[in-house]
Amino acid sequence: MVKEKLLSLVAALSVCLAMDAAVPVYQDETKPIEQRVEDALSRMTLREKINIIHAQSKFSSPGVPRLGIPEIWTTDGPHGIRPEVMWDEWDQAKWTNDSCVAFPALTGLAATWNPEMAYLYGKSLGEEARFREKDVVLGPGVNIYRTPLNGRNFEYMGEDPYLASKLVVPYIKGVQSNGVATCVKHYALNNQETRRHNTNVVVDDRALYEIYLPPFRAAVQEGDTWSIMGAYDLYKSEHACHNQYLNRILRDEWGFKGAVISDWGGTHDTPQAIANGLDLEFGTWTDGLKSGAVSAYDTYYLALPYLKMIEDGKVGTKELDDKVRNVLRLTFLTAMNRNKPYGALHSDEHYAAAKKIGEEAIVLLKNDGNVLPLKLDGKKKVLVVGENAIKMMTVGGGSSSLKVQREVSPLDGLKARLAGVAEVDYARGYVGDVTGEYNGVVTGQDLTDSRSADELVAEAVEKAKTADYVIFVGGLNKSTGQDCEDSDRAGLELPYGQDRVIEALAEVNDNVIYVNVSGNAVAMPWIEKVPAVLQVWFLGSEAGNSIASILTGDANPSAKLPFTFPVALKDVPAHKFGESSYPGIKRQDSDIWDVTYDEGIFVGYRWYDKEKVKTLFPFGHGLSYTTFEYGKASVDKAEMTADGEITVSIPVKNTGARSGAEVVQLYVRDKKSSLPRPYKELKGFCKVELQPGETKTVTFAIDKEALSFFDVDKHEWVAEPGDFEAIVAASAEDVKSVVKFKLVD
Repeated sequence: MVKEKLLSLVAALSVCLAMDAAVPVYQDETKPIEQRVEDALSRMTLREKINIIHAQSKFSSPGVPRLGIPEIWTTDGPHGIRPEVMWDEWDQAKWTNDSCVAFPALTGLAATWNPEMAYLYGKSLGEEARFREKDVVLGPGVNIYRTPLNGRNFEYMGEDPYLASKLVVPYIKGVQSNGVATCVKHYALNNQETRRHNTNVVVDDRALYEIYLPPFRAAVQEGDTWSIMGAYDLYKSEHACHNQYLNRILRDEWGFKGAVISDWGGTHDTPQAIANGLDLEFGTWTDGLKSGAVSAYDTYYLALPYLKMIEDGKVGTKELDDKVRNVLRLTFLTAMNRNKPYGALHSDEHYAAAKKIGEEAIVLLKNDGNVLPLKLDGKKKVLVVGENAIKMMTVGGGSSSLKVQREVSPLDGLKARLAGVAEVDYARGYVGDVTGEYNGVVTGQDLTDSRSADELVAEAVEKAKTADYVIFVGGLNKSTGQDCEDSDRAGLELPYGQDRVIEALAEVNDNVIYVNVSGNAVAMPWIEKVPAVLQVWFLGSEAGNSIASILTGDANPSAKLPFTFPVALKDVPAHKFGESSYPGIKRQDSDIWDVTYDEGIFVGYRWYDKEKVKTLFPFGHGLSYTTFEYGKASVDKAEMTADGEITVSIPVKNTGARSGAEVVQLYVRDKKSSLPRPYKELKGFCKVELQPGETKTVTFAIDKEALSFFDVDKHEWVAEPGDFEAIVAASAEDVKSVVKFKLVD
């Protein structure tokens, strides 16, 4: 009996070994990925190769069923996993298990100035995507904040390329640790939503390389993103999704081996898509179930039109094989990765991460008289005013609109935190957008209010007269013409008559706290009348709890602005040169509009430094409930060579009564250059946590790269020998210490 069992086991083992030996190379995860890619490619028919490089539904591509190569499923991000939609339509699929945890929008993440928060963010988001069986998250966005009118700025990481670069890398690594690809977007120059499909960006090479490309380069070379999304706009009169110039930079200069995915409907031409690096086409026309005998997906530019060009001998298959390689590589890293973790959805850890990131994202812009944190001794009366205190902000804004399991409003967060220690009342103050629906996701809120503007203001003012604190929660929302995809703002001012309400409240109460919900800068003509201002962004599921933590002092604010707040729109460089610079000038007898970046490299604080323009709040600004004292900066040596580096050190002390974190910023200035350079440029930052009375020394390494500019004639980065300054600051306008050094031959 034992002998028979042993013989049976041996026979079974022999069968297993034979089966293992028969496993195709492309299915063998022990083999190098490039070997697997080549093996799979060699087994595919021409039609299968064509099929794999375009969509089969709104958010998926077909794979190769005959070979067991699965579909690729994408999902919108970048701050939550989008609910399921119909196969061919944007309308909801009406699932009941496709909600998510919403994390703070990316302007909020950028405001943390904390790479650890970026990794936590990416890892948590990737876990939700993995649980939902998504292979590609369409994000993060790293387009530079050029104008505060851009409706999509809330999805991006601010005005500085260095800051965005340092935060996008850990975000990517966090997401991709789950076997889910990031698709960094929108490559490139998608800096406005007005006429985004037919705007041709005219920008000089220096500005392109120094300002607009660095975050994408970091995503490729440091983050190893597995995919990149092309943009809608044009550059040198070619659409960005299949642009020979941008593709050459991406592939030849940066060595990108991932997949280039079109933005939905961003493909316009079959020959250009073939030649200029587009690998996977989505969204051109997705009415596949209604088009008749032939699926509409077969009419995509990279579908039957491409196949016909091959069959007619007009093009070869070299480019096709390269595209298939890139898509297969993406598939093996994601959908065919059997070793990826399981992921998680709606976990306590994800809500805790959203709350923590939200707390670190909130910027204390002003705090005259230490109005904040709220003094909760005795039974205080707190009046909350404003529609944004109650309106759900996770629904709307475009493709990043979400269906959340829950969202804590600012009012509910404060009520929960102040229960038993303060009396919280509410007044509407103004009526903005009472709708609560996007692509079939319905908030369920009834925000209709039939009272006149005068009645709403009168009610708020009357209640404010007897309140110890008035917390006005206003700003923008995710409606068309505000912080919203496919539209830009009309101006810098607050909508819905909010300025009038704030002014009236300030007349009757000395403790008005303005809480600005937005992804963009806003004008504040009443700023001298309001003692405290918070910038809180769109904070997602835990918004109200994060805001309550900061207002009450449970958490000490440590965020810094990732972009400048101008006093007026005329001060913004993109708006200084007339319509040619924004929103653009229409070409004669054409539907193309040229937008010329006349400001060149002088974007954001670089411009305000150069022109000595007063700002409302500068880049890098943010206060704390404690105080910090900077010592004198020093360098470890006075000279550095091109292949060396110097170390800048500065002691920072917490001189207040509570623990806190300070973002120490390092800027570099080239004192004498052969061509114009910014007065200073961010080249380092460090978030340092300090206990009361504690001192820590913050160090930064400066190398040749930090001193370089892009030489257009040489087409390379150049650092000219000479005198430099390392500028240590608490913001772009709050310089703490300056130390000199030389770059020598």
